[in-house]
Amino acid sequence: MASTEGLVPITRTFLASFYDKYPFAPLSDDVSRLSSQIRSIANDLLTYLPPSQGDSILIQEADSEPPHKIDENLWKNREHIEEILFLLERSHWPSALQQQSTPDDAELAKVFGQLKHKFQNILKILESFQAKNSERVFNTVMTYMPQDFRGTLIRQQRDRSERNKLAEVEALVNSGGSIHDRYALLWKQQMERRRQLAQLGSATGVYKTLVKYLVGVPQVLLDFIRQINDDDGPMEEQRQRYGPPLYSLTSMVLFIRLLLFLAWGRFEVGKLNKQQVAVLEQGVNVYTIEFERFLRFISEVFANSPFFISAEVAGAIEARKNDDFKEITVPAGKTFEVSLSVDMINSYIAWDFSLVQGKVNLDIGFSVEYADPSGVKTLILPYKRYESDQGNFCTIMAGSYKLIWDNSYSTFFKKVIRYKVDCIPPVVEPVTSATPTEG
Repeated sequence: MASTEGLVPITRTFLASFYDKYPFAPLSDDVSRLSSQIRSIANDLLTYLPPSQGDSILIQEADSEPPHKIDENLWKNREHIEEILFLLERSHWPSALQQQSTPDDAELAKVFGQLKHKFQNILKILESFQAKNSERVFNTVMTYMPQDFRGTLIRQQRDRSERNKLAEVEALVNSGGSIHDRYALLWKQQMERRRQLAQLGSATGVYKTLVKYLVGVPQVLLDFIRQINDDDGPMEEQRQRYGPPLYSLTSMVLFIRLLLFLAWGRFEVGKLNKQQVAVLEQGVNVYTIEFERFLRFISEVFANSPFFISAEVAGAIEARKNDDFKEITVPAGKTFEVSLSVDMINSYIAWDFSLVQGKVNLDIGFSVEYADPSGVKTLILPYKRYESDQGNFCTIMAGSYKLIWDNSYSTFFKKVIRYKVDCIPPVVEPVTSATPTEG
């Protein structure tokens, strides 16, 4: 467990000075120029046919401001890229283009194949960035968690939560949900992760039980994860500093999607001419290059950005020390037992103990047994001698569990044990439902 002694969470003021070291080179002027041209071509296509309901929904989104949050913009870029790739699948081309009955159509097919390849590459880069950044944040938080069964339980809870989220997405897809439905759910899940971090920091919600039992979690860490995403918190400085170029790229990829969407619906009456296709090619090329540059830049910023700073730098100090170990002496020839009553299955029983050693290394027997309401005993953890051990298991039966330290085999040596034991009720996550929506 990394020490947080003398540290406080990063502040917006500190981040402002830190980000001064990482200026983002302005986007190419081609971004705004080509975005305007692509949007203009999309408007021209509407002269061939009035907008349908589906057209109008996408046009309305294109006319709206991009989201304010950095991560929401990244998810939006990913959604638009996937929608574009859907349109660029040969099976989704207009029938006349699929047939390639003219030299012009054959040339168009070649161009769209190249555009598809560019979007596939940038999608892989974006997915990799998001996965690595999410893992980095979690691992950094875990660095400051107690490195014992309590940290293990947090990891298990996170893994279980992520499996549930994945199953929720798969269920939506299998029920016929659209790309838009899937990304609406993915963003909802992302916000749920934020809420859970805030709940962990304030000991509420799904983490209320865990924090109640998992004493020893540094207060500075709880403060950090509670405050980090506040509307006027540290991340707002990041949005102010790096948001504008990302917003421009979000708009650009949406304009590209709108152009392709309208072009497919009007291919028979208003096929794109060579000049318009050239603008589209340039736009895709500029977008993918600039978006990749932004991702690599922001990845470096995130990797180097501190979570905590010294109290002297922040002008304040706050630290909390916790040591929830108990100490007991087990005389020679005796045993020591801790009984835990479990009311609900899927509760966790966890332990961490070590012997206080002297000149001679000593050990002690340890086992765990279960007794049902009628008193019938079942061995859960077989007897074994340890100098120290930590572990946990998920209960499959309610009843009484007994942790036994056995020094009966020793004739002369008493054993001093430092230990902690918790029985943690199951963490119940809120039930969410996914209903496909239009759009």
